[in-house]
Amino acid sequence: MNELLIMMREAAGRTADLVESLSGDELALPTPCSDYDVKGLINHLEWVAALFESAGADGGFPPQKEYTGDFRARAERMLAVWERPGTWEGVSQAMGGLPKPVLANMALTDLVAHGWDLARAAGRDFEVPEATVEVLLEFSARQAPIGRERGVFGAEVPVPGDAPALDRFLGLIGRDPAWKA
Repeated sequence: MNELLIMMREAAGRTADLVESLSGDELALPTPCSDYDVKGLINHLEWVAALFESAGADGGFPPQKEYTGDFRARAERMLAVWERPGTWEGVSQAMGGLPKPVLANMALTDLVAHGWDLARAAGRDFEVPEATVEVLLEFSARQAPIGRERGVFGAEVPVPGDAPALDRFLGLIGRDPAWKA
């Protein structure tokens, strides 16, 4: 199995476990992703899973719907598309002609970054394997300028060069690793 797909599956599972552990009282908590509270961020993650499912299958942009609480099911459908070998070939017209492996890296970035956002909002830990963080660091370093230009990443948050790799990844995409609610 493709290494990136393994990372996507692991990140989706960890994030789904976190989402399912959140109580109704935690849905209104603020998150490090300043546009969203916890419920809004889960809703965004539901749409992200639907988006990368559709883009992987050469579809278009799905409409963003209201929060449904079905993130795990959507993530599983997304992963099922990426388990097909042909999904990794070619480009996505819906995503501006981006190569499919770039889309997979984008999906992994969203799963890890927003999983961390949710964990931080709820005061929980969010462990990410070092190999996954290294892939995210490399990908984000290449994509950060265009990501900021398109409003996908925030302004870089300065993080010491000797900080843990996850903190450096978060700073690169505009998250403050020290964020607290």
